[in-house]
Amino acid sequence: MGAIAYTVVATLPDQQTASEYIAWLLDGHIAAVVRGGAQSGEVVRLLEPPKPIQVEARYRFASREAFDRYVSEEAPKLRAEGLSKFPPERGIRFERRLGALA
Repeated sequence: MGAIAYTVVATLPDQQTASEYIAWLLDGHIAAVVRGGAQSGEVVRLLEPPKPIQVEARYRFASREAFDRYVSEEAPKLRAEGLSKFPPERGIRFERRLGALA
């Protein structure tokens, strides 16, 4: 299996929360995932449909092994940090998607 695409989709309750979330991603979270094993990361604010507000954090890993290593070694602390700043009580929902790049 080749490269892996990993996407975290955040559904956010309002513009203020979306701005705060995007700032957090850009101010270090994306870089931390890259340090943890991803080859690259980017933030995409979905435009269509305009509601609900959704933001994707998209990552590329060189292999399934690199992704699995990230999940076991780095992801737990990064996810805990994200959930402490953006808990479900704030009306935020997270979805994770994993795919093989063709």
